Amino acid sequence: MNGLIMVAQLLLGLSILVILHELGHFLAARAFGIKVEKFYLFFDAWGFKLFSIKRGGVEYGIGWLPLGGYVKIAGMIDESMDKEQMALPPQPWEFRSKPAWQRLIVMLGGVFVNIVVGIFIFWMLAFKFGDTYIPNSSVKNGINVGVIGKEIGLKDGDHVLAINGKKVIRFDEITSSNILLSHTTLTIDRSGKTLEVKIPDNILNKVADLGLEELISRTPLRLPKLDTIIANRPAAASGLLKGDLITSINGKAVKYDADVSDALKAQKNKEVQIDAMRDGVAKQFTVKTDSLGTIGIGFTLGDLKLETIQYGFFQALPIGVNQAWVTFTDNAKGISKVLTGKIKADKAFSGPVAIAQKVYGGVWVWSHFWASTALISIALAFMNLLPIPALDGGHVVFLIVEMIKGKPLGDKFMEGAQMVGFVILLCLMVFVLGNDIFKAFIK
Repeated sequence: MNGLIMVAQLLLGLSILVILHELGHFLAARAFGIKVEKFYLFFDAWGFKLFSIKRGGVEYGIGWLPLGGYVKIAGMIDESMDKEQMALPPQPWEFRSKPAWQRLIVMLGGVFVNIVVGIFIFWMLAFKFGDTYIPNSSVKNGINVGVIGKEIGLKDGDHVLAINGKKVIRFDEITSSNILLSHTTLTIDRSGKTLEVKIPDNILNKVADLGLEELISRTPLRLPKLDTIIANRPAAASGLLKGDLITSINGKAVKYDADVSDALKAQKNKEVQIDAMRDGVAKQFTVKTDSLGTIGIGFTLGDLKLETIQYGFFQALPIGVNQAWVTFTDNAKGISKVLTGKIKADKAFSGPVAIAQKVYGGVWVWSHFWASTALISIALAFMNLLPIPALDGGHVVFLIVEMIKGKPLGDKFMEGAQMVGFVILLCLMVFVLGNDIFKAFIK
């Protein structure tokens, strides 16, 4: 069932974004009197399609190959590679007959819409839900460090005071993408002693494999007091109750929630003895862990405080703009690290399988769905701006060259560039799909 929810969210999210992206090209072309012949969600490769209808001289349809979508603009060298049309004399309603600045706007129309959609979704989420966070000052027990964090010198219970010399106000700053993509130095307090820990530039290689939680958990260390007992799981069957404070597992004392999790993971598919205090009375329970070393429990926030900032309708707009900008620049930083060799390509790039699993996930929560779709919308805008022939960015580069030269590039050159672009994109698609399959099903 989780797999179906992942696939459904991925298809819905990408379908919305592809339609809106192509609508940006479509509306810009129509605004300048350029004829649009086809508007398709997904590709009707080799002429096969699931649905089509013709209205106002435009064929609208759904193709069978879910790798994006397209609008076929008359007089443009694009994925249709319509050489017969290009061999005829230019017509006033064709793309090639319009001034370069108009063609540039048409090519940027899809990217513009993706950016606007991302900003709009972030804006509406900020307006509806506000911004809830844990103040770093309320973190009494310090950070919960994973395998990667321990390798670079962090320890459970460290208090992060500053990032690159800037005081940490919100705990989520410690787990933001900024510490992964920038030259980051953490200033920490360890038992009253101030230390500095540098985050390696290539840290994303390990985070991609093990997850961000294995660097620093998004939740600080908490006392092992139970807040949630999931029905029909081992903890509920054993008699553990909300409010119980776990004191030891198999006779070994535990101090924090992370100690409980580590102890249970070390005893997968085994019975464990859990000692707990309930209203001042010691209790003992026998619980069998599952294959993941979990028993179906959640812990209270304890001393942690949650603060929420509520925004008015217009107050939320700059919040949405800032989130979109941070997402856009994170993509740029990621590409830069790949090009400079600091991150391996197979760690940096994800295809549809990874997006479905890691971005959308197997639980349908509308707020999470829209937040994920906003992230992907900005990522699509960035990817489409890359100067690769066959992408919008490639066309933009050629149009800028044309505007500088004062005359268009030759059709033969454009056709060759388009073919090179297709090959690059095909190789990239094969790479990310193969990488997804390897990581999800083989590795």
